Amino acid sequence: MKTVRPATGASSSALRLFVMRLHFYAGLFIGPFIFVAALSGTLYVLTPQIEDVLYREQLLSKTAGTPQPLAVQIQSARSAVGEGPRLFAVRPAAGDGQATRVMFTQTGLGDSENRAIFIDPVSLAVQGDLVVYGTSGILPFRTALDYLHRNLLLGDLGRNYSELAASWLWVAVLGGVLLWFWQKRTPKSASARGASARRLHTTIGLWISVGLLFLSATGLTWSRWAGDNIDRFRTEAGWITPSVSLDLGGGNAAAGGEHAEHQGHGGTTAPSSAPLMSEAELAARTDEVLAVARAGGIDSPMVEIRPPRAAGKAWMVREYDRRWPTQVDTIAIDPDTMAITSRADFETFPIVAKLIRWGIDAHMGILFGMANQIVMAALGIALMVAIVYGYRIWWLRRPSPGNAQRTLIKAWSYLSVRAKLLSVIAAIALGWALPLMGASLAAFVCIDLVRWGLTGLWENPGKGEKPA
Repeated sequence: MKTVRPATGASSSALRLFVMRLHFYAGLFIGPFIFVAALSGTLYVLTPQIEDVLYREQLLSKTAGTPQPLAVQIQSARSAVGEGPRLFAVRPAAGDGQATRVMFTQTGLGDSENRAIFIDPVSLAVQGDLVVYGTSGILPFRTALDYLHRNLLLGDLGRNYSELAASWLWVAVLGGVLLWFWQKRTPKSASARGASARRLHTTIGLWISVGLLFLSATGLTWSRWAGDNIDRFRTEAGWITPSVSLDLGGGNAAAGGEHAEHQGHGGTTAPSSAPLMSEAELAARTDEVLAVARAGGIDSPMVEIRPPRAAGKAWMVREYDRRWPTQVDTIAIDPDTMAITSRADFETFPIVAKLIRWGIDAHMGILFGMANQIVMAALGIALMVAIVYGYRIWWLRRPSPGNAQRTLIKAWSYLSVRAKLLSVIAAIALGWALPLMGASLAAFVCIDLVRWGLTGLWENPGKGEKPA
């Protein structure tokens, strides 16, 4: 009996057709979300210099001379805000001609937002009163762009848009690379409809593919649903960023997330029973705390000092210079003994924690200064151009209304049994890890089912073209 071998050519063509449909669906339906994320992200990375100009009155001091003690500067800021807000942190002037930033918490502000009073460190004049955001302390203009990029200014509901874009971006990129590889072996006619747009779309996509994979991976770490899964995985794998313990019972760096400095961690010895000092007493010790931190290795000019939040908690002094070389060391200081009780030095971070820190900072255009900004802006602009050319390809080659031959389900139906099984397993796994990808893929399938049913393909399952 003659052995029948599988048609490997047909199987390869079926896989190519399926990848083509998946790449097309990701571009058609998710493309607008990716475009908006690219546009808002590009605007964000280009704005630090604009912000420096917009807020020069607040950021730059007007008086030359010897800076006043931090305690006096804090008192000047307190006089400006009144008795309601609570002292949160102090950022001493990072150099000559720069203002000190005294930050307060108060009701009515959003998560990670603080009220910052800008003080001339020499004259003690109040130069500004602005709301700042996040551990970077960005000012209102960039904060608005940050919210636009993250959630379209729609709150938690809007975060779904950016997560959807990040969830599908890597799929579109890898699908495009595969299609380019297959196309090399079976080139299209140069006179085909949309050939020029396709060539430009492909060329741009290939050149920026690695950068887009980086953006997708780092963007997912900030997302709402997938980000939670990533955090759990990092915890289970031990890929967590060390942070200091603010509990005076502990002495070693504790494991925590990127913002773990907001939390206290348990320790091994009895915590201090002394009551929390008044704000005036805490402010009076700020200069001493900074001196202890400098002696303890906190050498960046960009430092933030946070007083204890409660009795039994430590001062925290952290570097916030996330350029290259990265200076983000953090220490905790006992308010009674002025001894360093805990520290987290960047040079001792595990390599994975360092890569995560560098990846996030590069995504934000911070890591290498202006060079990083230029690269990220070029990447964002190139991505938007590629999306525009992708839509032009679709418009020039769009199918006639009611034609359901070019559906994802139809392409999937041509796969081998093993390929179908593997694709279903992959879809379930990715849907669990990236919930919005799973939900949107289910929506794609529902759209296909409706199109398939409306064109009578249920009654004629053999109708339509077979993969070449």
